[in-house]
Amino acid sequence: MTGSSITAVRTRGRWIERWDPEDEGFWREEGERVARRNLVFSILSEHIGFSIWSLWSVMVLFMGPEYGVDPAGKFFLVAVPTLVGAVLRVPYTFAVARFGGRNWTVVSAVLLLLPAGAAAFVMEPGTSYTTFMVVAALTGVGGGNFASSMTNINSFYPLRKKGWALGLNAGGGNIGVPVIQLVGLLVIGTAGAAHPRIVLGCYIPLIVVAAVLAALYMDNLAPVRNDSGAVKDAARDPHTWIMSFLYIGTFGSFIGYSFAFGLVLQNQFDRTPLQAASLTFIGPLLGSLIRPVGGRLADAYGGARITLGNFAAMAAATLVVVYASAERSLPVFLVGFIALFVLSGLGNGSTYKMIPAIFQAKAVARGMAGEEAAVYGRRLSGAAMGLIGAVGALGGLGINLAFRQSFLTAHSGTPAFVSFLAFYAVCSVLTWAVYLRRAAVPAAPPVADVTAEAAAAPRQPAYADV
Repeated sequence: MTGSSITAVRTRGRWIERWDPEDEGFWREEGERVARRNLVFSILSEHIGFSIWSLWSVMVLFMGPEYGVDPAGKFFLVAVPTLVGAVLRVPYTFAVARFGGRNWTVVSAVLLLLPAGAAAFVMEPGTSYTTFMVVAALTGVGGGNFASSMTNINSFYPLRKKGWALGLNAGGGNIGVPVIQLVGLLVIGTAGAAHPRIVLGCYIPLIVVAAVLAALYMDNLAPVRNDSGAVKDAARDPHTWIMSFLYIGTFGSFIGYSFAFGLVLQNQFDRTPLQAASLTFIGPLLGSLIRPVGGRLADAYGGARITLGNFAAMAAATLVVVYASAERSLPVFLVGFIALFVLSGLGNGSTYKMIPAIFQAKAVARGMAGEEAAVYGRRLSGAAMGLIGAVGALGGLGINLAFRQSFLTAHSGTPAFVSFLAFYAVCSVLTWAVYLRRAAVPAAPPVADVTAEAAAAPRQPAYADV
């Protein structure tokens, strides 16, 4: 295989006709270079998408009494983009196969101009709450970007490197949340809370840059074809829905807390918009940075092991938050809440690594090996990622609705945190029972590092070591 062979088989529109990342020679000589280039520009586009998706977590900090929106209304306002983004993740996942990863990255980036432009137009006192809701809903297109980006990068990388690559891709995207919150802090701290349009003025040019760079430097993979059968198979597989539930606990927590953090600080601890903005970005930033570490740890030790320990730690951090919330201790609250962000980011990486490993294990169980097993795993894991990402994002909606109800009835976030604690306990039990309970399945080699000998031998999935 020579360094020019990819160019030789690429047709018009930057399509790559042959792609075999599991072939170590192909990967070493040319595949890794092409995959890395696509990863870099995928991260940029997804980063801007996450920033626009979380735009209203920043805009509500600019909405003083003159806007006439109460705390419950603001929690609902930041919940709407979560719902829309979760729903859009399903069609965005399959758009990659239909239109090509590079082509859809360009389109999805350009679509971000719609919510950014609309927000710049309506952000002023006197605008109706219904109008704010509609414009907030438009930012859901930024949430859809994650699903298409992850599905695309999943196809570029071999199984042995998916945890790190997917973690890096998602972490670079997730970090768009604290970055736009930092921009909001800068605007509030310098121009004041009366100038939200400056935030949009910063992002509209960045959206154009991301779209142009994706068009110039990314590629489409011809072997990734739309396969409705894969969608049906993934939807019928119980592991798709088990992983969706677990992803609610990790990513749902991350995005839900990211959107709600500033409002909780304002309403529970009486922080001003500037004081809230100066703290809001810290948790999402740390959670985003650590996501690739979660993927790397899952590559080394197994995603299920890391995920189980992570949920146990999230439960412990939530106990700290419950105590601080009841006692109204801001320092203790910040320690516990930021720990939740870090752990949710770590868990995001480990749970997403589990998805391709589970379907690779199913391929091995069916007697497949080599490229046949890899194709099967990529086919189903790519389809499952869209469903899992969509359901997981709904966790963000649940968190914001829980906070809304908690502040409406108890004027405190404590009841909401108690419910989150119970959920993390259920996630811990489910992870252990399905993927780590040794009595459930015979011992088998780790799925994340299946050898040729192991691939030929097992007759059922090695879920105990996913």
